[in-house]
Amino acid sequence: MFGGMGMVKKWRVILVILVTAILSMTGCSDNKEDTKDADVTEQKIQIGLSFDSYVIERWQRDREVFVSTAQELGAEVNVQNANGDVNEQISQIEYLIEKKMDVIVVVAVDSEALSDVLIKAKETGIICVAYDRLVRNANVDLYISFDNEQVGRLMAQALVEGVPEGGNIVTIFGPKTDHNVTLVEQGFQEVMEGKDFNIIHSVYAKGWLAEEAYAAINASLEINEDIDGVLCGNDNLATQAVLALSENRLAGKVVVTGQDADLVACQRIVEGTQTMTVYKPVDKLAKAAAEYAVKLAKGEDIDVTSTIDDGSNDVPYIKLEPIAVTKDSIREIIIEGGFQQEEDVYLNVPTDVTE
Repeated sequence: MFGGMGMVKKWRVILVILVTAILSMTGCSDNKEDTKDADVTEQKIQIGLSFDSYVIERWQRDREVFVSTAQELGAEVNVQNANGDVNEQISQIEYLIEKKMDVIVVVAVDSEALSDVLIKAKETGIICVAYDRLVRNANVDLYISFDNEQVGRLMAQALVEGVPEGGNIVTIFGPKTDHNVTLVEQGFQEVMEGKDFNIIHSVYAKGWLAEEAYAAINASLEINEDIDGVLCGNDNLATQAVLALSENRLAGKVVVTGQDADLVACQRIVEGTQTMTVYKPVDKLAKAAAEYAVKLAKGEDIDVTSTIDDGSNDVPYIKLEPIAVTKDSIREIIIEGGFQQEEDVYLNVPTDVTE
């Protein structure tokens, strides 16, 4: 009897040991899995994306394509919007530095004012990319944009072709704090050099505010009632310029240029109140920028041979080609290319005209 009791106790001890061992193994397995998950999270590439603002229609599209592409490549994107405030953008970049981003991609409010904070980011080991607008004297790891001098050339060519010799031209560029504006103006001057045109009024729209274009047209009309052409630095400026022209019964009689192929600009082109816009395939730009950001974060060779002088350094430069869009080419480039929908572009145009 006592021998039987001893055997029971012995089996109970064995059972307890077995159960303890199984639980211990399960616990170890869970811990390993947790550690593995933590490692995956830690290894995920972190990208900070700092925008000037969303005042310009295209920036929302840039953001969406960039974020979706980066996520497809396994990266996480922290998006910041400075609403056109350079001090706010500096503060947001400092926040991204504190968050230890692997890469910071910047659409600069001011091409000069962000140098110090991006140098600070680089000193902490963060890769810096200037998106669409060059940041001067910052020695960024990559500048990716369009050929902005070519943008200016395309606008100038439209004016040369549409404005009679000796005609009066108004130029409404973006702000001088945007380095692209300098490049666009250089391209414009290159084509206009030696041509017989009168620049009767020239302004630089602060913060890309469209209202400044409206004021510029009215100020120009006080200088000279005959306006033959208007260079607008982008389509948002063109919106207000055309409004002012319309109020003076000049819409459709004046050559007007723009940039970005905004929907309203495309509508004006087919309606006849805007002559052309410069289309920049922003989907292609944003996708490429996200891909290069991930490659740089992984330490991969991006194989970029072109450079641009940022004022103190030659930085790697990827340059995409812009395309002039007119009434004759809008269907092929914008609609068939999938950038805008036909029914939206021709919304205000009679059906028989579109056929």
